[in-house]
Amino acid sequence: MKSQKILLAAAAAAACGCTATDKFPEKPNIIYLMFDDLGYGDLGCYGQTKIETPNIDALASQGILFSDMYTAAPLSAPSRCCIVTGKHMGHSQIRNNKEHSQHDPALGWNALFLDDSGEGQHPMLAGTPTIAKMMQEAGYKTAMIGKWGLGFPSSDSTPNKMGFDYFYGFNCQALAHSYYPTHLWENDVKIETGNETVMQGQPLPEGLDPMDPASYDRYGGKYYSCDLMYDKLEKFIVDNAGGPFFAMWTTTVPHSAVQAPKDEVMHYVDKLGDEEPRTDGGMYLPNRYPHATYAAMVTHIDTQVGKLVAKLRELGIWDNTIFIVTSDNGPAHNGNSPMEYFQSGGPFSCAAGWGKSSLHEGGIRMPFVLAWGDRLKETKSPHIAYFADLMPTFAELAGVQAPENDGISFVPTIKGQSGRQQEHPYLYWEFPGAKGWVAVRIGEWKGLLQKAAKGNQNMELYNLTTDPRESTDVAAEHPDIVKQMWEIVRENHETPEIDVDNFYLDINFPE
Repeated sequence: MKSQKILLAAAAAAACGCTATDKFPEKPNIIYLMFDDLGYGDLGCYGQTKIETPNIDALASQGILFSDMYTAAPLSAPSRCCIVTGKHMGHSQIRNNKEHSQHDPALGWNALFLDDSGEGQHPMLAGTPTIAKMMQEAGYKTAMIGKWGLGFPSSDSTPNKMGFDYFYGFNCQALAHSYYPTHLWENDVKIETGNETVMQGQPLPEGLDPMDPASYDRYGGKYYSCDLMYDKLEKFIVDNAGGPFFAMWTTTVPHSAVQAPKDEVMHYVDKLGDEEPRTDGGMYLPNRYPHATYAAMVTHIDTQVGKLVAKLRELGIWDNTIFIVTSDNGPAHNGNSPMEYFQSGGPFSCAAGWGKSSLHEGGIRMPFVLAWGDRLKETKSPHIAYFADLMPTFAELAGVQAPENDGISFVPTIKGQSGRQQEHPYLYWEFPGAKGWVAVRIGEWKGLLQKAAKGNQNMELYNLTTDPRESTDVAAEHPDIVKQMWEIVRENHETPEIDVDNFYLDINFPE
């Protein structure tokens, strides 16, 4: 058995063109783990003290921890569109979450739980150049395992049609609100899981004891989606150990509704103590231990990270695999997501309106850990970057030309060649949701425009070095910087190729 492992490791090394002495081999495997609504402060390596993430912390201890990495959007679909296409929100096709079909507003997404024939979100345009197609051209096997959210099942914008050789998970963001779904998708085939339909947004029925954990059993199921998806991820990696491969692991953790295996929840009940139950359900599900469940979900994925690293080592490909851990946007603020209890924003405010769906730092500054086997040393990088940079970075690593994009490769930062790293002159964001937002970052300065959809022209200005919580607006003291910010907005704000309601932000520019 030992000799077989040695032969497999040698074969993998030969396939990727690397040797044990190569510092940075060509065409490394890439695993991109993206949490859903995980905050900057939710990982131990970013200062979290209540939630245990030892395996991700271990990656940070032998890799690069970015302090200034940003998502492109504060919401799921537009964030993912940027990763896939390399375009920031001024140029992106998808700028907001939008279902592709109409539902009874009184039912909300329960309409899809009752009738999933209309599942899926508004699609990208057919033939859109994507990061997955780019990696295929470089000779990579590609997979997305987790949540898609960029096109309904019969559209021209499914994972397989957008460059992923293999897909397993949720096509639809709305149906991903359940961790015990009735079905998932494997490529273009709908796979029943064996779970029963559970309606959301309803209070705990009268007559049930809200303090008894058994009262909440009705909201679970037999097959936990995180485990179903991890098994498919590991199989894809084993099947493609000869490499190179590119795997996007887009877990739905810790997005509401919060659900986790009971024994793992009770670990945190023992650690954190008893807590008040969530009985009204809100938009999601009642929960006896919402804080403990949130923590258990994050640790569940962290445990899977440890399993996957062990598998990579067993296959002999750990040292030629780049492993990235990040999140799609900042933490949510609802009864199922206790962001203030866990201080999920880290050094940034995590009050209502300051995380997900906002362009405050808590909504767009992301945890971002990058390890490359044992090739890197522990580093904290202050390089300012965002998700549009992934496409040119992966292109350089794979030795292929990237499609047109808004990013800058940060390969020099990965390789410790900071003197060669090109810097962004600015970063740009816009978001049509939540009354409309615009933001620009130039070095230590951040311009922020709220209520842009209401015609507001009063751009705020913050110095992120001295004021990372964006508490003191200094726009009146620096009109020249504010003017420069507005010039950048004019330069980058374009009508989206897909012109549908809620995708376009009509900015009222000052004269």
